[in-house]
Order: sequence, then C-alpha cells, then structure tokens
Amino acid sequence: MDSEIKTRKKVTVAGAGNVGTTTAQLIAEKDLADVVLIDIVDGIPRGKALDILEACPLWHSSAKVTGTNSYDDTADSDVVVITAGLARKPGMSRDDLLQANARIVTQVARDVAKTSPQAIIIVVTNPMDAMAHVVLQASGFPRNRVIGMGGVLDTARMRSFIALETNTHPGDIKAIVLGGHGDLMVPVPRLTMVGDKCITDILPETEIRQIIERTKNGGAEIVGLLKTGSAYYAPAASTVEMIEAMFGIKNEPLPCSVYLDGEYGINGVYVGVPVKLGPDGLQEIIEFDLAEDEKQALDASADAVRQLIKKLQV
Repeated sequence: MDSEIKTRKKVTVAGAGNVGTTTAQLIAEKDLADVVLIDIVDGIPRGKALDILEACPLWHSSAKVTGTNSYDDTADSDVVVITAGLARKPGMSRDDLLQANARIVTQVARDVAKTSPQAIIIVVTNPMDAMAHVVLQASGFPRNRVIGMGGVLDTARMRSFIALETNTHPGDIKAIVLGGHGDLMVPVPRLTMVGDKCITDILPETEIRQIIERTKNGGAEIVGLLKTGSAYYAPAASTVEMIEAMFGIKNEPLPCSVYLDGEYGINGVYVGVPVKLGPDGLQEIIEFDLAEDEKQALDASADAVRQLIKKLQV
C-alpha cells in the first residue's frame, strides 16, 4: 500500500519578498506542493510561511508551508525558485541591478546545488536572463534544469493589454514574445491571435505599436506607480504556470528563457523562446521560421544579454 502513495512535491522559494511570498502563496493555494520559503532575514520567512499555512484550510489545501534561514531545510526540493535579490526602484534599469544581484544568486545557486542537486531551478531575479546564466555557471547544473521566467510574464502582459484594447477575454488571446526580458524583447504580431484572427487584421499598426511598447515597459510602468516596489502578482503567477507545466498539470508550450546552443542561430546565451517543460525541466525548444526583421531583433536582444554577461565576467 505504501508503494502506491505518491510522494508530494517540494518547492523551495528563495527570497521572502513580495514575489517570493506571492509565489509560495499561489503554490500552497493550488495545493501543488509543499513549500519552503527561505530568506536571510531572521523571522520573516517563518512568519510569512506560517501565515500562508494558516490559510491552507480555507483553500482546502494540504500543503505544508515552512519558513527557514537554513538551506538544510530545503534539501531534496524538486523545484527551487530564485526570487532573492534587490528590486528595481524608480529610474533604475534592470542593468543597474546586475552586480549586486549576481552576488546574491551565485550564493543561492551554490547552496541549492549542495542541498538539492537534482532540482530544477527557475530564475526570477532581474536582470533575469543574465542571472540565469550566473545560476547555470554557479550551480553546475545542465541547461535543462536552469530556466528563466520572463517570456511567460511578458506574454501575459501583452495579452492583458490586447484584451483591454479589443474587449476580448484574455483566454482567447495567444501571443508570442521572444528575446531577453528587457527593453529589447521581441513581440511577434504576425503570430498574435485574437480568437481565430491575427491581431494585424483587427488593430491598426499604430495601436499594435503602442501595445508592444507598453509590453516592453510593463515592469517599469508598475515600478513608477508603486514608487517603492516592483511587480509581483503577475511574476508570481507566471512562475507557477511554469511549475504546473513541470508537474504535468498543464502541457501548453511556454515562452521561457533557456540557454541556447545553436537554436535560432544563437549560441551561449539565455534568450526567451517557446519551449515545452516537463519533469526534467526543459524538454524541447520549439523553433519556427522568423521573418528577417524578427531574426535581427532576436539577435539584437541576445547581444544585449551577452553584454551583461561580459560585464559580469562569467
């Protein structure tokens, strides 16, 4: 009988700030796994975890949620989400965060490699594509087990703006955003569908450009409004979407930042492309033909990530 009992999944969320705590909450609310929330600040992860745990009966969730300051308590996690790092402030670009957050995620990756050597790592900390590269190097994990969250969020933002503009349910909108999670991301209008119609057949070019620009500046817009913080609801939901795909709950391709080794003609850098995720992390990179202007834009986005990596000398 015991052999028939399925072992519960375990997800560690590194960083008990807004993104990390909301991610932990959503995982527990959906009863996807037991959750460990870890942070260097004493008391904070334990207090927030206890608060989430006490909500689980109301969600009819059996998730066990714990908080800790020790990576020993995270041992043998199936998935580790890295949200630890400094958040952007008004006027601060993702690049400004580069050096400080690289030091933070390097230590996290090393600790994860020691305590959960078979885990899949989802990198959320910004600048995300460069931080994913740092985690890959620091952990020593294969590329299929270090994946960046960016494209899922960028695509969700684009879908929400299209929904507002067209008065359409977001579930009826399909969009693709390629490239790095930054100003040079590459939305692809010709593959963006509202129902069974291409967005180029519904909206004028000027409105499509406005949607694309708002998508590119989606994070900065929220930072500007909040004044003392950055986005966390949508990033957390995007991360959970990836976890659900890894756990086999959802099977739709997702745009994620992965290390490319010749795919799309790009080598040695993390870039957002459509992928299939599974129990081993990255299962498949989905390649499709790009128009010349799209390919140039994707190459430029990849080059921007390379420049960040060069600054880090990793």
